[in-house]
Amino acid sequence: MGMVTDAQNRSGTRSMSKNQPRQPKTLWARGGKRALDLVSAVLLLAVFSPILLVSGLLIKITSRGPVFFIQERAGKDGTIFRLVKFRTMRGSRRPDPKELVPLEHPDITRVGRVLRRLKIDELPQLRNVLRGEMSLVGPRPTLPDQVAAYDGFRRQRLRMRPGVTGLAQVYSSASAPWDERILYDIAYVRSCSARLDVAILLRTLLVTVVGEARTTRPFATTRFTKLIDLSEPGVPVALVSRQGSVMME
Repeated sequence: MGMVTDAQNRSGTRSMSKNQPRQPKTLWARGGKRALDLVSAVLLLAVFSPILLVSGLLIKITSRGPVFFIQERAGKDGTIFRLVKFRTMRGSRRPDPKELVPLEHPDITRVGRVLRRLKIDELPQLRNVLRGEMSLVGPRPTLPDQVAAYDGFRRQRLRMRPGVTGLAQVYSSASAPWDERILYDIAYVRSCSARLDVAILLRTLLVTVVGEARTTRPFATTRFTKLIDLSEPGVPVALVSRQGSVMME
């Protein structure tokens, strides 16, 4: 099956910056989480292998272009890795990192729309989980150009491996502002626990069943606002204030 990549001449991983973010200190974040990732990724690949095969075949026979979309993303500590997804858009389309791509985007194929709606397009990222580049749950994997422009506040989201799913993915949507999703990511990094990871995985199932439109919530209306202090340098105050008052500790 074919693949699309924005960096055929690059291989391996590399770090974007010598100024690495401070790492979480909880036992779960430092060890237990990775162990669960490995076991779960192997089991999920075995269970979903028929769906992966059928999805790949449908992409190949219904639209021109490769089966997989591969793109460089910034992971933990800003390390660059190659993220793998099922291609859900026209093969001739060039990715625009500044563009928001909701489910109704005209460049999404018919098969791609179903794969996105059911989150099946994300399943190939289990390979990234096995390689230690991603986690089942974590912040969204972001483009290197975006990470290069991060200030200190936004760099906090690089303290952990990016996730196949995460707080931003289950409470926000693809059409939400980037800064709102970053607030969710930072709130997750600050409160990472086994209990929260399980809750996110369960909510991922809910989002898959009922859709993003019925589960999306503005950050300021959630309990996670208590993890963000508006006096911190770099907090997108205008965005948070526009959504409502924020509880502060």
